[in-house]
Amino acid sequence: MPKKTWTGSRRWTLCVALFAAAYLLFMGNLLFANGRVPGESYRYNLIPFETVKPLLLEKHKFSTEAWVKNLFGNIVLFIPLGLWIPVLFRSFRTFFRFTAAVIVLLLAVEFAQLLTRVGTFDVDDLMLNTLGAWLGYAMCRGWVRLRFGSR
Repeated sequence: MPKKTWTGSRRWTLCVALFAAAYLLFMGNLLFANGRVPGESYRYNLIPFETVKPLLLEKHKFSTEAWVKNLFGNIVLFIPLGLWIPVLFRSFRTFFRFTAAVIVLLLAVEFAQLLTRVGTFDVDDLMLNTLGAWLGYAMCRGWVRLRFGSR
């Protein structure tokens, strides 16, 4: 019988690790390769809600695709972080440490985009991506509580 861990069996943890590897490859391709070429000029936003506010308050000025991609895409695509980071890394199971790890990871991605001039550095992306990771973390914690009781 497989040894039990925080989320069940070692086999389950291996499945999560494989999912995480596939997720990282997918996101690397999406963020840095998928039709993206380095630009000569680089856009960035350091003002919170600067890009989100128009999407929410002036929705009629944006296509549905742009609206969904910029708001929901930045949230939904980062839910998996909250699902696999706490499972694979014991030290990031508390909310504070998890959040710190996610912010460091997201800042690394944003700075990589800055250095490669692919994509944009946007504080609103950081906020929405973190929200997505928090949703995944809440789902993971809820599943652990449901399956194993309070942990």
